[in-house]
Amino acid sequence: MADALEDFRAEARDWLAANFPKSLKGAGAGQPTDESVSEAKGGALTWKKAMGEKGWGVPTWPKEYGGGGLSQPQARVLQQEMAKIGAYNPIAPDTLLGVSMVGPTILDYGTEEQKRTHIPPMARGETRWCVGYSEPGAGSDLASLMTKCEDKGDHWLINGQKIWTSGAHYADWCGALVRTDTSTKHDGISFVLINMRQPGVETRPIKLIAGASPFCETFFTDAKAAKGDMLGEINKGWTVGKRLLQHERASQTGAPSGARGEGGPSKPFQDIAKAYVGTDANGRLADPDMRKRLADHLIHVRAHGLTLQRAIAEAKGTQTPSNAPSVLKNSATVVAQTRAELTLEIFGNRSHGWEGEGFNAEEIGAVRTWLSGKAMSIYGGSVEIQNNIISKRILGLPDATGSA
Repeated sequence: MADALEDFRAEARDWLAANFPKSLKGAGAGQPTDESVSEAKGGALTWKKAMGEKGWGVPTWPKEYGGGGLSQPQARVLQQEMAKIGAYNPIAPDTLLGVSMVGPTILDYGTEEQKRTHIPPMARGETRWCVGYSEPGAGSDLASLMTKCEDKGDHWLINGQKIWTSGAHYADWCGALVRTDTSTKHDGISFVLINMRQPGVETRPIKLIAGASPFCETFFTDAKAAKGDMLGEINKGWTVGKRLLQHERASQTGAPSGARGEGGPSKPFQDIAKAYVGTDANGRLADPDMRKRLADHLIHVRAHGLTLQRAIAEAKGTQTPSNAPSVLKNSATVVAQTRAELTLEIFGNRSHGWEGEGFNAEEIGAVRTWLSGKAMSIYGGSVEIQNNIISKRILGLPDATGSA
């Protein structure tokens, strides 16, 4: 096993050396912006095409649908080798929520036609996806959703409103929960794939405190979906929707670590701290209190990463939604928010910049990351909701009424 992984490491290293443009070193994208979802050009386009053809933008997806067909250990090796040279994945940011959420759910529940229609364009970064879940009157109680989907014989007709729809203004497609039966709650919900490029769809970005607008209000007015665009069985969408939430929470568990090969930037977080805080005569971080808290953070990061790997291994080969993502979602939230707080302290007065030539991009981004990271305690299921799931479904504790 070890020898096979080392052989793959050499293969990945050679392929990256031949295909990754050195001019793009360290140019990876984070949250989608107007620039990051615009059409790739020059070296960025070349890199995107290369990764799309190789399937390594979605390394563990099946090869027959355009993925890399790699094992989880191979995917980690690929990530490590990319981090070493400052390479980034050009596919995931461009597909918005396709790679992390809708794509895996289609692979779980989709028909062969749905898989062959939607998965390869995602794997090449050619289509962008959003997810239509929350509504103005159905946030935490998602099953109260009222966006209506009617059977019109040769198509589905959709009317209603969604809110907090990430990237809806960029998306080509939306995976949405809709109501197909008003006589029951959970059993009247279906999951439908909606083409966002049609007259019956309107999106309105919502401006946030961090300066970006990834969220939208989304309105469906006599929007249409083909009969073959229902994912799973009619009125069984709640099960499909829970599976997608599992994929979402799993994708959110890869919080920035600051260590190479762990999902963070290529420059270790401790090196960033030394550059701003300084070192003592022994080469250690000069501030002993910061040194202790930074060490605690990096230990938590490592523990989180190992737990994530174990959860991925345990979930392999099953479509049944598990409760592990609730633990990992809360752990990732602590990791990401702690890192953001520490970054502001490390940068000192250099973290006060919002714009202007007096601050570099990393410094300007620090305060915006800190502000946007506050929402991580809420989106994808709030910390309180995850704690309820953990207490009842993992620990077996009684609910508020005293019943099991």
